[in-house]
Amino acid sequence: MIENNVYSTFSIPCHDIANVVEFAPYEWCSTLLAVGTNSRVSIYQCVFDQEKEEPDGEEFEWRSIFDFQNGFRVSSISWCPETTFMTREKEDFIRFAIGGSDKKIKIVSANLKGDNTCQICEGHTDFINSIAYIPDTAGELVSTGDDNTLRLWNKEGEQQGCFQLSAPGMSVCVHEREPGKVIVAQKNGIIKIFSLALQRQIMSLDCCQAPLMSADWSYMNEDFVVAACGTEWLIFQMSRSSQPLERRQAHTEGCKHVKWARNQQTLLATSGRPGRQIKVFSTRHHQMPLSTTLQVAYGMSWHHRKPALAIGGDKQVHVYLLQTARSQPS
Repeated sequence: MIENNVYSTFSIPCHDIANVVEFAPYEWCSTLLAVGTNSRVSIYQCVFDQEKEEPDGEEFEWRSIFDFQNGFRVSSISWCPETTFMTREKEDFIRFAIGGSDKKIKIVSANLKGDNTCQICEGHTDFINSIAYIPDTAGELVSTGDDNTLRLWNKEGEQQGCFQLSAPGMSVCVHEREPGKVIVAQKNGIIKIFSLALQRQIMSLDCCQAPLMSADWSYMNEDFVVAACGTEWLIFQMSRSSQPLERRQAHTEGCKHVKWARNQQTLLATSGRPGRQIKVFSTRHHQMPLSTTLQVAYGMSWHHRKPALAIGGDKQVHVYLLQTARSQPS
């Protein structure tokens, strides 16, 4: 059993099942959370008590600030670095990209005053599984999906490159300290690293099993990649080997998602079966800061600055604030 004081739980109601959740991964807009459902994307501002200019004792507060009617099921969301919110230097402006069941990518821009635009990126011929903005590249975007391709798009939504994969691409990752590299997790158990400058693959990591459902690049240390493959999570240190450095059993009937904590190098979260299990692991020891089961659980995202994990649920988003992580060194 998990002790009650290990974490706090909060919820944000939404109109439908939350298929995708994504905290903005940048310091200047880290309070923003995007939630994708079967037909729309809703943007919320989420504030923890310590982030308020005048703390009022309420641990967590949220408010809805923007809705975009997508018309199709949302499969992936990525925040553009050009997004600004609640800063003194610039006016509020949000930009994010959506991958959906219509096989299109939509780039949505809004100034939160009613001026909105939507650009369409067309080229994928099957379901889009993952999209990611590339930092410091004037709004370039990468995407991957069930058509066995990795695609590069410019700010105007024009395709700039297409790399052929050997299996469906399940997730794509970029890193602000490695802007010229892209990591793609293939369902067949191979993680490929591409150089955008060289326009070719430069490395691969082998999980030695399948299916590979998800991978994530450590924000705290760009040398480390974690994968959700089979029933396990596996960690790779790219500078040392193409084989896993560490592996642990996560979910006995299959591990579906994995995400590194953004402010803690030693924490990672997974979801999988049986049921809808959510677990948080520490790479330093074998205790689990969080282990729970939800009736509905889709997608997961860590807050940029706090040990807070968002999980999509049935007409709500669950937010877990891990208390123990505060005392762990980064």
